[in-house]
Amino acid sequence: MGKRDELIAQYADDLRNKCGMQPDMDLLTKVTIGCGPAIYNADASTVAAGQPEELETVKNNFLIKKLGLADGPQLMDAINQVIETYGRSERNKYRAVVYYMLTKHFGKESVYG
Repeated sequence: MGKRDELIAQYADDLRNKCGMQPDMDLLTKVTIGCGPAIYNADASTVAAGQPEELETVKNNFLIKKLGLADGPQLMDAINQVIETYGRSERNKYRAVVYYMLTKHFGKESVYG
């Protein structure tokens, strides 16, 4: 099992135990691959939910550029909803998990088709 497979297993575990959802492993794998080398970097692999600039980056680079969504207050609402589901007090909010939940939230699985 490679490093990426170990990380995907860890993300699936977070989705099950911290977010209370059964992960679609195929989609989770695609979202993880879509994150690129960031998943191997301790800082880049997580989302700093307490930093407004970080949430703006998630909104602009992922929701608008990657998923092709129109900008609006609903984007930040969705990000905050996902952060709440993950748990605001959870220290490591993995980027791949946050992106997975946002993809599911907006029904944009087809982007990873």
